[in-house]
Amino acid sequence: MLKRKIESVLAEWKNSGSKKPLVIKGIRQCGKTYIVRKFAKENYESVVYMNFILEPDKKSAFAGNIDIDTIILNLSALIPGSRFIEGRTCIILDEIQECREARTALKSFQIDSRFDVIATGSLLGVRGYGKSGNKTDAGHDSVPVGYETVVEMYPLDFEEFLWAHGISDKVIDSVKSCFEKETVVPDGIHKVMMELLYRYVIVGGLPEVVNMFLETKNIELTYKMQRNLIAEYEEDMVKYADDTDKSRIRECFESIPKQLAKENKKFQYSVVRKGGRSSQYIGSIQWLEDAGLVQRCYNVHITELPLEGNSINDCFKLYTTDIGLLVAMLDYGTQVDILKGNLLGYKGAIFENLMADFLCKSGQKLYYFQKDSGLELDFLVRYRGECVILEVKAKSGRAKSMKTVLNNKNVYHINNAIKLGKYNVGREGDVLTLPLYMGYLIRDKLVEVIVPDIDLSGLL
Repeated sequence: MLKRKIESVLAEWKNSGSKKPLVIKGIRQCGKTYIVRKFAKENYESVVYMNFILEPDKKSAFAGNIDIDTIILNLSALIPGSRFIEGRTCIILDEIQECREARTALKSFQIDSRFDVIATGSLLGVRGYGKSGNKTDAGHDSVPVGYETVVEMYPLDFEEFLWAHGISDKVIDSVKSCFEKETVVPDGIHKVMMELLYRYVIVGGLPEVVNMFLETKNIELTYKMQRNLIAEYEEDMVKYADDTDKSRIRECFESIPKQLAKENKKFQYSVVRKGGRSSQYIGSIQWLEDAGLVQRCYNVHITELPLEGNSINDCFKLYTTDIGLLVAMLDYGTQVDILKGNLLGYKGAIFENLMADFLCKSGQKLYYFQKDSGLELDFLVRYRGECVILEVKAKSGRAKSMKTVLNNKNVYHINNAIKLGKYNVGREGDVLTLPLYMGYLIRDKLVEVIVPDIDLSGLL
């Protein structure tokens, strides 16, 4: 049984007393259904569950402009033995993207407030979901804005992966302490963490894949399961996309391994198909991003905060949100090469995507910096209130662009950099070196700021 961070989010939602239905969205097979059913079983006297893909007949309970009493009556008839106890029942609407009327009904559930409602959806953001013919946008008129709480769920992040391997909180806390204090990680812990990191690279965080690996330690079986899941994602592209986009979405997705080759400084449509243009494929990239499969990493005009405000909309790289997906898209045998350290030129792309995985799963957007002069920085992040460089090295290596930027602070306005690689914690002036596995700890902490009152006495 995998421990997931979102369990604390669910508990916080329930304990807050909020009557807003909770909507959990995320990539298919990231564990939404399992964790929601587990939480509801442990915290409610009665659980009423329906899956609109497996049980399409349940859609009829929400048909028409009807009130909550009628919906409950309909569900009571459709689900024999179901009990609706005020304040002690959780209603789970699984795969809600298949039933627009159920999504619309969340507003009524919030106003009624007698029952807690949790909805899950794998493709809530994609164009044309749940629409016959798939010809129009995703029915934004059915989304009850202001009447639901939406939470993004991801595959296991690296810390959850450590929990799955039985690594104790005590060990993890010691690593976090070394990160915060910039002290060396003890050799024994460092060695184990590096080995687990390489496992994470080849397995990723999809729960079914992680469980297969934990049960068998068989790389071939793990790879086959990853390929099966990729096939399911590609089936979704056929099922939910517009007819004109089906092939283009798949072409964009399958081009990612080539796009990440080191010589490519941005996503190139000609790599997708010879003569390809932005107008043909930009909608396909948006579909993949909305489905949770990929995330764009935008180039920025200047190395300053705010990064989003300085980003270039039509200049970006594309990374898979889960590192295991990228590795599974490569040749079978790449997994062994990674574990043995035999990977040559392409390792840079893999470890860059690993950093993207870390950042994505902590809810951060991705940015990089590249100029025609050849100056290139792998990632830029807001960290401790500053714009900071992240350089990712699969092995120890030079980072010329990073040094150029740091040596010209008056031009680039960057004072610090973090270099991650196959080494322990250390510092050389304005460069903090970290082992690769600490990448998941890099995030900016919100600072509580109290705005003082303004003296309005002279204006009254």
